[in-house]
Amino acid sequence: MSTCTGLSHCKVALAFAVIFDLLGVVALLVGVFVPLEVKGRDFGDLLVYTGALMVLMSLGGWVMWYSGNIDGLASSKEMGHIGNAVDRLARTLSRKIRTRTVRGHRGP
Repeated sequence: MSTCTGLSHCKVALAFAVIFDLLGVVALLVGVFVPLEVKGRDFGDLLVYTGALMVLMSLGGWVMWYSGNIDGLASSKEMGHIGNAVDRLARTLSRKIRTRTVRGHRGP
């Protein structure tokens, strides 16, 4: 039994989101505060934009992780609402990732 049941599903999406958040913030801060010049050209702006894009991409991982961990809610059809295409896509992707990692996992 796992003690952290909230993190039990979609660990790949969670790892993607955390790693891209960390790398994006580090790249952004290095681009802002470290003077980077190679052959007279400044590369600080490149790191700032790259860091911002990495943080933006990590949001996709957070959405997939969050939507993949919603198991107890009733489906949209049961609640009388039209299903959201983004929510369905995120659930499908996170379930595929979850089943792929579970099949490939070799426990102790």
